Amino acid sequence: METKKKLDSKKNSKQEFRFSLLMLLPALLFLFVLIGYPLGKVIYDSFFNVHLINDEISGFAYFDNFSKVMRDERFLPALINTCIWTIASVCGEYIIGLGSAILLNKKFYGRTFFRIATFIPWLVPIIVAGMTWSWMLNPDYGIVNYALSKIGIIESPINFLGDPKYALGTVIFVNIWRSFPYFTISFLAALQTIPESLYEAVSIDGGGKVRQFLHVTLPQLKSTSIIIIFMHLIWTAINFDFIWVMTQGGPNYATQTLPLLIYRYSMQKFDVGAASALSTLLMISMTICFVIYLKIKNKSDDNA
Repeated sequence: METKKKLDSKKNSKQEFRFSLLMLLPALLFLFVLIGYPLGKVIYDSFFNVHLINDEISGFAYFDNFSKVMRDERFLPALINTCIWTIASVCGEYIIGLGSAILLNKKFYGRTFFRIATFIPWLVPIIVAGMTWSWMLNPDYGIVNYALSKIGIIESPINFLGDPKYALGTVIFVNIWRSFPYFTISFLAALQTIPESLYEAVSIDGGGKVRQFLHVTLPQLKSTSIIIIFMHLIWTAINFDFIWVMTQGGPNYATQTLPLLIYRYSMQKFDVGAASALSTLLMISMTICFVIYLKIKNKSDDNA
């Protein structure tokens, strides 16, 4: 009797598995067409000579595409710019997002309005935000230079996006302005789940606001911080459209990052093999970041 029940249970489990697989099949097929095939094609093309215009350039290239990319004089500056762009953006977004979340979590008159206003930059499309800031920062008619001149901070207009000294920092600043609301939303949601009893316990022990922040707020936000930091590290590193809209990698390649270099290989030099090789290298880097994130998160969950 027990043997028959076990057999029936196994049969039902197999039927449930087949039914679940059948229901998931359209989604799996969609993911394969949308992500799987293009990803495999990029990795495949990275080992071949592929040119968009010249069909005579073909054949197995071994690791020549990777060697070509890494020997390119633009590769190292683009790599450095990518690291600066990514780390500075995420650090700025984290600090401003955390600070604004703590302020918006307090009770004050007009809090709802300020919460809504804080989220507006995140809702603005990247192209609209980039073009608007480009106009605002224009040295001839931009409102930023006009305001700074009126206040007396500068004597003559600054070409924020046209001067290599200011271009990368300016793009990073605008990116922080647009992206920090995502951190604010995440931290604000997490702050509202922290029990007030924890703050009261620290207060009873004689702890002030700083101690409450260090011993209650930050530890309680650890899990949220890990998730959004690694998400934004990956998102920012592979971001293409924001820099392209504002500077197109200029002036004199001062804001060129690896995604922009991939675009130049594929759409300007028509060298798909080199573009695929650089994309594969970038994908490997992002995969390493994701593995590190999983290890840190699992360790954090175990400790919790």
